[in-house]
Amino acid sequence: MTVGRVAAIGEQTRVGGLALAGAVVLVADSPEAARRAWRDLPEDTDLVILTPAAAEALRSGPAAPPGHSPLITVMPP
Repeated sequence: MTVGRVAAIGEQTRVGGLALAGAVVLVADSPEAARRAWRDLPEDTDLVILTPAAAEALRSGPAAPPGHSPLITVMPP
């Protein structure tokens, strides 16, 4: 069984600590940075953790990058 990556997208203060648990942390302090991080997800990402601000930025944005279908969860406010 292959285990994929966990990625976290959002503000540094909310996602920074997840790196200690092995998550790929993609800091996004603006809506455009969140959309860019989403486009740049590693191909083997199986779970994406979003901050509420990142989720809002992606709400009407792009679908998952081609070849991706990660599970997505949003942190509580």
